[in-house]
Amino acid sequence: MPLHPAVAQVTERIRARSAETRAAYLRQVEALAARPRGSDRLGCANVAHAFAAMPGPQKIRVVAERAPHLGIVTAYNDMLSAHAPYAAYPDLLKDEAARQGATAQVAGGVPAMCDGVTQGTPAMDLSLFSRDVIAMATAVALSHDVFDGALLLGICDKIVPGLLIGALHFGHLPCVFVPGGPMPSGLSNGEKARVRELAAQGQVGRAELLAAEQAAYHGPGTCTFYGTANSNQMLLEAMGLHVPGAAFVQPQDGLREQLTREAVRALLEIVPGRRYTPIGRLVDERCIVNAMAALLATGGSTNHLIHWVAVAKSAGIRIDWDDFAALSAAVPLLARVYPNGEADVNAFQQAGGPGYVLRELLDAGLLHPDVLALRGEGLRAHAAVAEGDAGGRLRWRDPGASGDPTVLRPAAEPFSPTGGLRLLTGNLGRAVIKVSAVPADRHVVEAPARIFDTQEAVLAAFASGALEQACREHPSQGVVVVVRWQGPQANGMPELHKLTPPLAVLQGKGLRVALVTDGRMSGASGKVPAAIHCAPEAAAGGPLASLRDGDLVRLDAVAGTLAALVPHEEFIKREPARLPDAQRAASGHGLGRELFASFRRNAGSAEAGATTWD
Repeated sequence: MPLHPAVAQVTERIRARSAETRAAYLRQVEALAARPRGSDRLGCANVAHAFAAMPGPQKIRVVAERAPHLGIVTAYNDMLSAHAPYAAYPDLLKDEAARQGATAQVAGGVPAMCDGVTQGTPAMDLSLFSRDVIAMATAVALSHDVFDGALLLGICDKIVPGLLIGALHFGHLPCVFVPGGPMPSGLSNGEKARVRELAAQGQVGRAELLAAEQAAYHGPGTCTFYGTANSNQMLLEAMGLHVPGAAFVQPQDGLREQLTREAVRALLEIVPGRRYTPIGRLVDERCIVNAMAALLATGGSTNHLIHWVAVAKSAGIRIDWDDFAALSAAVPLLARVYPNGEADVNAFQQAGGPGYVLRELLDAGLLHPDVLALRGEGLRAHAAVAEGDAGGRLRWRDPGASGDPTVLRPAAEPFSPTGGLRLLTGNLGRAVIKVSAVPADRHVVEAPARIFDTQEAVLAAFASGALEQACREHPSQGVVVVVRWQGPQANGMPELHKLTPPLAVLQGKGLRVALVTDGRMSGASGKVPAAIHCAPEAAAGGPLASLRDGDLVRLDAVAGTLAALVPHEEFIKREPARLPDAQRAASGHGLGRELFASFRRNAGSAEAGATTWD
């Protein structure tokens, strides 16, 4: 199938825009790749330190026999259900390396916080910046510079982007990501959301809410909704950085160990001296476009409109939201997974999973097939489902027809002819909206603005009934809730998940409600229209700082506009509001937030990836 014109055009636009920075990056990759291997290049004392703790035979293997040596970078902790299974992975990976005549060491660990634990708390102010901390920690781990390849152990929200950014700054190393899989299905995501909405209205108490949450989040493995963590896994599959089909096999499944061992074997196939495929070459503009298309086809997390800009930048590639918008107009929506549907990721996997999506997109000309990928055959080898036999041998098969057309559909009969994301532009700046779960009659909301400085203030207005009253006072029976001072420079750009239940309650009463913010929602706004990531942010002098209570605001996801319906001359003459000193001070202190002052000062805009480095 020829490449779709929109995919070809976006790729060429990215290639042209990135020509200089990509060439400079590749020169650095080639220079590092040309050096002698680590244990030959380093001084004797350096080598002795590097391998002092290894058993004698392994020292001989890596130093004298020059066997491939692999570094393991792990995000293990047992605070994250998704990462708890990683406890046993290093020994398993080392054992498989030994079986293959190679050696492996844990090069280092990276921090990994759970946004589910920190939602709505001051600790969420560290969440986005933790991505860059993870990238730096990955660089520290790999800076020992004795490795022929790296195994990267991470799954969740900021962890995968951070590991990937860090690894791309060691672009001469071949790398494979090693996932852990989702927890078994518990209480359905839809029922969980229903109980949350009841709790927001005071119709159930803390005991009932806690019971529902614990029934949904109940064991080791990734959370089962299609948020940032599981979107990460889909994108890695589309980039060819996983063993094919590895993403959504549950931790307790016997196939999981086979796939984990295969990650070692796959990495050893692409180390220097073999089919050398460093990550810096693998992640090119075609690979990035494939990840973007897979995100759009599955209605994935809006966080990736920030993260993958930063990932691409790490490989010398420049992308922006216009690229996402152009692809979204051409890439159909093939998956309905909560919050875009009722199914969870286990149902997604059973219906055909990533392999099905990749095959459909490849057959429709919506992915580049001729990328390097982990398999030498290009991306087509990743459009498959993994299986194991009784002898412990892996095989891959074509996904076949969708196992559930309510969850996965072919590209010829999609849920929607376009992707689930829209770019919004206007006198309120640039923002994005996830519309795949928003009812069609709510794609346009025009109502007065009610402006808040914090998430807590919105919750208080809802609890008091003031927000509902504001909705009913306007002829359209609506309100646009504006929450500003939530961008990277203001407070680290926390996710505002606590707003989802109350806004959904208002919408459920037939009121027209929308959210506009320079903060994040991760797509978890669900059925409520939400213009998020507004850039430039209010704290940087963005137009949200010039908005006033009562201004008529139009959010139009059909036309792709976000505007204050205020005369232009009046709007531009307004003195922008300033981040209240007390709020700035409060968001910069406590729970370690003081340590991130330089991150807030140096953070770029959301559209530039919110990076704290150049």
